[in-house]
This record gives sequence, C-alpha cells and structure tokens, in this order.
Amino acid sequence: MTTTSADPERPATIAGQPRGLATLAGVGLWERFSFYGMQVVLLYYLFFSVTEGGLGLSQAEATSIVGAYGGLVYLSTVIGGWVADRLLGAERTLFYSAVLIMLGHVALAVLPGFTGVWVGLALLVVGSGGQVGNVTSSVGCLYGEGDRRRDNGFMLFYMGLNIGALAGPILTGLARTRLGFHYGFGIAAIGMAIGLFLLWRGRRHLGARGRTVPDPLPRSGALKAGGAAAGVVVLIVLGTVTGALSIRHLATVITAVVLVVIVGYFATMLRSAKVSPVERRRVYALIPMFLVNCVFWALYQQQFTVVQIYAATRVDLHVLGFAMPPEFFNSAVPFFVILLTPLLVSLWSGAGSREPSTPAKFLTGVVLIGLSFLLFLPMAGSGGAVNPPLALAGILLVFTLAELFVSPVQLSLSTKLAPRAFQTQMVALLFLSTAAGSAASGALAGFYSPERESAYFSILGGASLAAAALFALTIPWIRSMLGGAR
Repeated sequence: MTTTSADPERPATIAGQPRGLATLAGVGLWERFSFYGMQVVLLYYLFFSVTEGGLGLSQAEATSIVGAYGGLVYLSTVIGGWVADRLLGAERTLFYSAVLIMLGHVALAVLPGFTGVWVGLALLVVGSGGQVGNVTSSVGCLYGEGDRRRDNGFMLFYMGLNIGALAGPILTGLARTRLGFHYGFGIAAIGMAIGLFLLWRGRRHLGARGRTVPDPLPRSGALKAGGAAAGVVVLIVLGTVTGALSIRHLATVITAVVLVVIVGYFATMLRSAKVSPVERRRVYALIPMFLVNCVFWALYQQQFTVVQIYAATRVDLHVLGFAMPPEFFNSAVPFFVILLTPLLVSLWSGAGSREPSTPAKFLTGVVLIGLSFLLFLPMAGSGGAVNPPLALAGILLVFTLAELFVSPVQLSLSTKLAPRAFQTQMVALLFLSTAAGSAASGALAGFYSPERESAYFSILGGASLAAAALFALTIPWIRSMLGGAR
C-alpha cells in the first residue's frame, strides 16, 4: 500500500517504509547482483586457457588481479565517501557511480582481451567506490532522528543485497558455461542497467538530505585533490609500463599501500589534540582488533580466489546428471546469510545478560574462519575433481558463520568507540581493513596448488588460530581500556 504525505520531510511510503527505500533496495540488489556475478566469472576468464575462452594467465597472476581489484574497490569506497561529503553529495555520487559500474560491465562484455579487463575493472573500481558506502548512507538519510522504522528498513535493505549476491553468480555462471565469458559479463551489465533505471526513476523519493554536500570543498582544495588523483594514476601507469608493477605482485603492492594508509589513520587519531584521553585509550584498544580483522578478511575473501579454483578443479560438479557451474558455490554464502541471520538475531535477543561480549564474538569468528581452512585437509591429496560438492558447501557454511560473528561486531564497535572528531574516519578504517584483507587474499592465493594444498590450508588455518589465540590474550587488556563499553 502506497501513501502520500504533504510533509516534505516525511516522504510517501510503501508498507509503512519511505518510498525511497524501495528504490535504494532495488539499486543495492542489482549492484550486488552485478558485482558478485562479474567477480566470480572474472577469475575463470583470467586463468582458463585461450582454447576454453579465457586469457590463459597463470593462477598466481589471475588471483593477484582479482585480489588487487577487491582491495581497490574497498579502498576507493573511502574516496567515494569523501567525494559525496565534499564535492557532489550522496545522491549524485550514487547516480554517477551506477553509470560507471554499468559501463565497466559493458566494457568487459564487449571489449576483447586485456583491453576489456583493464578498462572494465578501472571503471568498476571507481564506480563501486562511490556506490557501496553511499547507498547505505542514503538509506540512513530516509529516516529522521529517532524514527522507529530505521532498523526494519535496514533489515529489508540488507536482505535485498543478499538476494542480489545470491542470484548473480547463478545467472552469470549459467551464461558463462552455456554461451561464453562475455555473455556472463553481459548478464552483469544488464543487472546494473536495471539498477540504474530504478535509481533514475526513483531519485525524487530519496529526500533532500542526500542532495546536499555536507562539507563543501573550496575550489583550491578541489584542484589539489584532482592533482593528487592524477599523480596516483601517473604512478600506476609508469609502474606498469616500466615493469616495476608486475601483474603477479599487484595484490602485494596494494596490500602494502593499504596497510600504510591504515597506520597513518591510527597515527593521526592518536596524536590529535581533538581526541580526549578516554577516547585515546579506546583507540588503542581497537588496534588488536583491526590487526586480526585484516587476517580474517585475508582468509574470508579467498572464496573469490582459492575456493573458486578449488571448486573448478577439485570438486565433482556433476549432480543428478547436471553439470553444475562452479560459480554456483559463490551463491552459498549469501544463501546461508539469508538463512542464518534471523536465527542468530533471535539467539542474541533471547540471551539477555548471557550474550557473549563483543570481543568474544569477534574471537569466535576468527576461530571459525581458521577451522574452515582446516576442514579442507581431509580431502587434500585426492586426485582430480573428485571431492563431493556438499563438503565444499559445508565449509562455506562455516565461512558464513564466521562472517556473521565478525561483520556486525566490527561495525558496531568501531562506531561506538570512535573519537567524536573521527567518526567517519573510523568507518573508513573498517573499509581499509577489508581492502587489505581482500588484496592479501589474492597475494596468498598465488601460493596455492593441488600438490601443496595440505601445507597451504594447514599454514593459513593455523595462522588464523594463532592470531585468535594472541587476540584472546589481549581481551582482558582491551576490556580494561574500553572502560564500561561492552
């Protein structure tokens, strides 16, 4: 049921929610559809042989590109937030970013070879940077202070994101196996085109707050920012042309750059006169969590590198006479998220005072992601694509449980404990830790091979458990630094 209102600050509603929520949920759904649909096809396009329709890169080069792409997407999210706050406002940033994303998918679909890869991924990195954070902040702009509809609105929005993430790999995977790689990319482009159309039709329902620029940048500042961006592009081009920035080491370089930026963020906060002594103690308490968070995402994001390779080369994909595309496994995590999230919310709601503390939940997630890698060991050494698909699906279930323990906790704690003067920067740090982990996942995946998989899964699983053990030792210190915060 749709209702209208004469009050410009309280827009028309659908089922009691602001009408703009339907627009943003639709945009988010199709953006996630295209994002995950493209990403799962990308790895196979890079390392499948030319006779199979791919580009024939080595596994290490292919995973490095995918990891670097993931890292740059999350890194550019920080830049996208800055553009919305200082230059364009959230709504215009969202619209222009959606256009860039669609063009990126089109480039991958129609441009041959590496031309399509580099042009397409460059457009996607910039576009995704302006989309991911700003679509979420635009949802928040639909609600006034104390609006009770906010929590349910975000729940509906995140459900839409996961539906898109679930459907994307299935449809692009089917298109890739039946018609070819470029058709898979084309399906992703069509999905984003639908999202762009929904945004164009529904922009008037997004409210006035998203159209304003919260902290306009002076003209001199804009020129400096443009010069800095141009300088970064020149450095990347020079590094590529001279060979200093090789494809194989691209993910490693991105990881190092992001880690330097993270250190810079923390140093700025800890040295700032705007941070009180109590706030400074809390920032120190967050450092161990951010370090372990990078480890977590370095393993979790391997669902787009090593796990994809494993699905294509080590799993029997024939189920009841149907040759299942390996991309289907990338729909397992969003499926389990949709299934398990209500159960965990109900569990925590009913636990009352027995609900685990925030550090304890975080610790559980890190332990689970380490165990998920060790679960590969019973299948290690089996020759060829013989492992049962249910076994890999079960491992991805553990991946999902780990993510559900970590993601909500990191966002809640970082926003709760951020210094008042650095609220936005702390959220940016979250994206940066994910960026570091995503890039590292591509760098680490270069060491995987079926011949060395026992060592690979043992070392990474053991490293995660060791990081969890070290973090557990710091929990009493963290609690003392946090004071009364739970």
